[in-house]
Amino acid sequence: MARIDTEAVTRTPLSRERVLRAAVTLADEGGIDALSMRKLGQALGVEAMSLYNHVANKDDLLDGMTDLVMSEIELSEEGDWKAALRRSAVSAHEVLGRHPWACELALSPARTVPVLVRRADWMLRRLREAGFSAEVTYHAFHALDAHILGFTLWQLGHGIVDDEHLAELAEAFFRQFPQDAFPYLREHAEQHLSGFGRGEPGAFDLVLDLILDGLERARSAEISPQE
Repeated sequence: MARIDTEAVTRTPLSRERVLRAAVTLADEGGIDALSMRKLGQALGVEAMSLYNHVANKDDLLDGMTDLVMSEIELSEEGDWKAALRRSAVSAHEVLGRHPWACELALSPARTVPVLVRRADWMLRRLREAGFSAEVTYHAFHALDAHILGFTLWQLGHGIVDDEHLAELAEAFFRQFPQDAFPYLREHAEQHLSGFGRGEPGAFDLVLDLILDGLERARSAEISPQE
């Protein structure tokens, strides 16, 4: 009986989407700096040169990866402006948490990938259609985007320290800066070490709601009859 090459039968043809998804997986596992065309080719079972039939170069690969990941963010047309923007912000925070390398790429002015353009236009449109003036919309957009991307980037930077290493850092810090001189900072550090707030809505949600509540007040002031 002839032996069937099951690997050849089930092998998926190489495509741009397959290349991008494999690159995203490698970046998720090892970070963006560990990603190379050689490693990507190995993961796909092809020579690295074959990848250039689907991506023009490394920058095109990074653009495609950013576009793929950011397309996971919810951009809803349902509900009022506040609920829609909140859902989208929380969705973005979660997506970037799953793909930590993508946040810095999304912040780069050079990454004018289609999904980033669509997302920005969606945010601006939801605000304008809700009755915000162009001037308030300008500030609202930047406040929201700065919080989503900036807070997430800050959180990811702090998340690279595990609990054991964090305890060692805290111990060394308070040997240099005694507890009696900085009692509130010590209290804050102990909250970190105890896992305070884990699994609950945290600072991201708190600040997001403060921004949205402030925008709601600004909107009310704009649409109210002038005295």
